[in-house]
Amino acid sequence: MKTNIMKTNFKFLAIIAFLGTFLYSCDSDDNPALNAPVISNFEYGEGSEHSTEQFAYKGSDIHLEAEINAEATVSSITLSIHAHDLEPGEGEVDWDFEKVYTDAKYLAINPTFHEHVDVPTDIPAGEYHIELTVTDELGNSTEVEGHIQIVDLIAISDFSIDESVARGNDFHVEFMIDAVEGIHSITVDVHAHGLTVGAGEVEWDYEEEFLGDYHEQTSVEFHEHIDVPATAPIGEYHVIFTVQDEDGNTKEFETHIDVTA
Repeated sequence: MKTNIMKTNFKFLAIIAFLGTFLYSCDSDDNPALNAPVISNFEYGEGSEHSTEQFAYKGSDIHLEAEINAEATVSSITLSIHAHDLEPGEGEVDWDFEKVYTDAKYLAINPTFHEHVDVPTDIPAGEYHIELTVTDELGNSTEVEGHIQIVDLIAISDFSIDESVARGNDFHVEFMIDAVEGIHSITVDVHAHGLTVGAGEVEWDYEEEFLGDYHEQTSVEFHEHIDVPATAPIGEYHVIFTVQDEDGNTKEFETHIDVTA
């Protein structure tokens, strides 16, 4: 008798287990796990042109765009821009940008990400790392990344100047200038600090603005000879070259030259 009862109970439990498995299987089929978002066609570049070339100018903005395929509603999109091993120069600061976007237009199925990010004027030029992370309401997330070059609006390169000059002669200076908005002017300032003015000498403080062949050029070589008066005191002089573009942006380059007898 007990044996029959045990067999009956065993069959009953087996049926219950089978039904539970069947019902769970059906429920799983009706509510399958949703995949993480997919990010495609991620593009970025100079903002004013909506460029896909991966560079942008300091003081302008970066255009960013991506298509998002999300099976569950997007809950946030995080954008990060930062540099590795770029040393800020004088007057420059590190730039580490991060923003979480939760605009209504992005909290949807399959949104398109489209933003413009301002680039500071006082950051180092060079390569920056971009990361875009999309998270859905189920906690699934996907990340894409890339790199962008941040470029100076005005760049000075291949700089050459005489190390010293005998007073009464001239010194030679040349360098390349690339100015996206065109050159307005180039100013040269030569001055000394704390030099004693001897007998027959006259303090020399030189400043001149150069226009001529340089005005409105976007790429040009600056090549000039600057006269040093025969009465200039002997010693070290500070030389500042300032390039101003047509939008009022400036770039300075500083050096020294020794005036000898």
